[in-house]
Amino acid sequence: MISTTMRTTVLVGLVLSLAAGCGWRDRGPRSVDLPFTARLSTGETWRDFTVLVRAPGATLVQVRESARFVATQHCLDRTGSSEIDWSLDPATGDWAVNRTDRGEPVVAGSCADR
Repeated sequence: MISTTMRTTVLVGLVLSLAAGCGWRDRGPRSVDLPFTARLSTGETWRDFTVLVRAPGATLVQVRESARFVATQHCLDRTGSSEIDWSLDPATGDWAVNRTDRGEPVVAGSCADR
């Protein structure tokens, strides 16, 4: 016969294993701490989005990484995939970067279809 203490221990172990497997736990500090603020706004559909990056003095590489981080989270949450079709500049073939009136960079993309 199993004692109540042993039953409780097994139950707690199962719950903690399930919680760890499902990602339900304190994740601690983010693995990526970006120094810039990126705000994602959805477009006509939830797949389409723009990302405004507040990054005074940032390089284009830093702006892109900040935008990529929030866009990847958005697409993973919505589609389960991190695949993104970024809007490209036809002249360069690189990401199209627009600027707000205040000079803040804005990039656009769409979560790729599954």
